[in-house]
Amino acid sequence: MPKAKQKQRRRKYNYNINRKKLNKAARKRAAPRIKCPQIRHAWDRSKTVSQNLAEMGLAVDPNKAVPIPKVMRMEVDGQDTKTKIVRKPYVINELEYEASLPEKKSETLSRDLIDYIQHMIWNHGENYKAMARDEKNYYQDTPKQIKRKINVYKRFYPEEYKAFIDSLQQETMDQQ
Repeated sequence: MPKAKQKQRRRKYNYNINRKKLNKAARKRAAPRIKCPQIRHAWDRSKTVSQNLAEMGLAVDPNKAVPIPKVMRMEVDGQDTKTKIVRKPYVINELEYEASLPEKKSETLSRDLIDYIQHMIWNHGENYKAMARDEKNYYQDTPKQIKRKINVYKRFYPEEYKAFIDSLQQETMDQQ
């Protein structure tokens, strides 16, 4: 069976490629990217994963770190079990500090949805059936869906909602 023409052709060395840079890039891609900045800065590439984690005071296998005792064993007073030396305790301290920080509120609504809700409240007040018939109700939300969206807005932005309601009441007072 005949071979493909490309397979028979002699490979030529490409002088335009920097082999050192190519190998560095390949090594960088091959090594996994450590997302945790504390562990990444303390990582030593010349050591194994288990050695690195042991130096930081972290466990490779959680089952071996905190084993479930099957039978109660009596410890002999004269013998000490292996104690691991933590050479980089600052990693654990930083991780514990980061874990103790309160979680950031990431709940937000789009500006379009806020404008939609404010328009509905501005024109219809608490009448959800009228809101459902409004021409700005492009997605044809039901009265219950609109009520749910307004409640979400109240929960996410209580100060803004209160200021908006106060401005509505102020305008109704001025008109009378």
